[in-house]
Amino acid sequence: MKLTILATSDTHGFIPPTNFVELEENKPYGLEKASSVISQYKAEHPDEIVITVDNGDFLEGSPLAYFTAKRARPIQRESFTDAYNQVHYDVGTIGNHEFDFGLNYLEDAMANSDRQFLCANIVDNDENPLIGEPYQIIQRAGIKIGILGLTTTSARKWKNINQLNNFHLLSAVKTAQRYVPYLQKHADVVIVVYHGGFERDTSGTWTDITPGENEGYALLEQVPGIDALITGHQHRKLAGELFGVPYIQPGHRGEFVGKISLELEKQTSFILENSAELLPCTDVDIDPNVAASIQPLKHTLEEWLDQPLAKIVGDLTFSDPNAARKSETAFIEFIQRVQMAAMHTDISATALYNNEAHGFENPITMRNVITNYVYPNSLAVVKVTGEDLRAALEVSAQYFSLDDAGKVIVNPRFMFPKHRFYNYDMYEGVDYTLDISKPVGQRVTELKYHGADLMDDEVLEIALNKYRATGGGHYPMFDESKIVRTNPTIMSQLIFEYLKVNPVVVATNNHNFKVIG
Repeated sequence: MKLTILATSDTHGFIPPTNFVELEENKPYGLEKASSVISQYKAEHPDEIVITVDNGDFLEGSPLAYFTAKRARPIQRESFTDAYNQVHYDVGTIGNHEFDFGLNYLEDAMANSDRQFLCANIVDNDENPLIGEPYQIIQRAGIKIGILGLTTTSARKWKNINQLNNFHLLSAVKTAQRYVPYLQKHADVVIVVYHGGFERDTSGTWTDITPGENEGYALLEQVPGIDALITGHQHRKLAGELFGVPYIQPGHRGEFVGKISLELEKQTSFILENSAELLPCTDVDIDPNVAASIQPLKHTLEEWLDQPLAKIVGDLTFSDPNAARKSETAFIEFIQRVQMAAMHTDISATALYNNEAHGFENPITMRNVITNYVYPNSLAVVKVTGEDLRAALEVSAQYFSLDDAGKVIVNPRFMFPKHRFYNYDMYEGVDYTLDISKPVGQRVTELKYHGADLMDDEVLEIALNKYRATGGGHYPMFDESKIVRTNPTIMSQLIFEYLKVNPVVVATNNHNFKVIG
């Protein structure tokens, strides 16, 4: 008898096979394709017990997800969750980005979803599970399958979390140590569905730069009794076995469906053998049921995305995102201007969040705004010293390293095990140089404010996103205590409002920073 688990993770609202940069695309990902892979597998293996899992981060990340949360009517919102219902998941867990639009929005989405949400380590003040159930035992063909849901503790760094009083995140390992022995007694097979990844590689070498964010290795090392582990959060493409337990991590955006198969002895349910692999979603047709479910959204979304907002005098595009991080572009300067105007500061920090979009075309549309600024960040102002700012620039400088030929490249630590473009900040309102040939911690070779060398004890106010303002991304010089004011409006809306007041944008670039090697 064979038990197979099919899982998606980190789909981030990418339902059709597009990144929304162009009108009509057929990218090698999307829930419509992942659903086809799952349906086809079920149809071709009618004798297997198949459990389907979504491993979280489904509510945020795409223009479609943003439109659904912020612009869609209630009936249109239901079509978003209905698309996921068409996959017929048995269970799902909670990702850290599920909270980006607020707890009420998450709860509404859960109420309109057919799958059972599981999360044991998000608890209330009494350490009782707060969102969904901690576990579920599913009985199929006489086999009892226990499934435990867990999420990454890094969710506490995301906005809207620290504002909740009756909300706590416990260690995934400690929570599993509590529940797995119980599930062993009451189920034949124990599956852990964990919206988190691996902090070490298979040899035990530490690879994570954030202690506690990912606990996959420790789960399998320290919690006996787990028969299969579903992971995510890092967007990695993994399938293998560790400490005798099969695991998968199926990338993101629905580019793969993770598959774990367990061959069971029929009488005792003893696991005779296991396997793990990733099923690609590249060359498959879309699921027509999933596609049909989002039709109430699609037309309105496209109209909204193509709405012209402003004209540009000059050029706000760029062709090379890596080059744009080493020398300022007019696009980045524009984003900084929006932040400074909204927060009434003369210093601002922002990041180039992905490598897909390339600035604002002329005229600027909502498609430009949403595909360039993909996160629903709100802004904060921190009051810090010149010494703090220099320390923050030194952290940003770690994004780069030198290759053997002395060329400035992206530090592999920011590319593996997960792309971390968002942890490199560029600043406006100061003039600075980062020399990557210098030792780490000594790379800020020039730092001027209003034309003069910035003093360590000088007090500054900086506009930046709320995630960074609380220290997120390994910026310990920023924290909640240094925040002097906030703006709850998310950044894409602030850009929209800025363009309404400034329907003609003049592209400027003062080239205030450079990265050299």
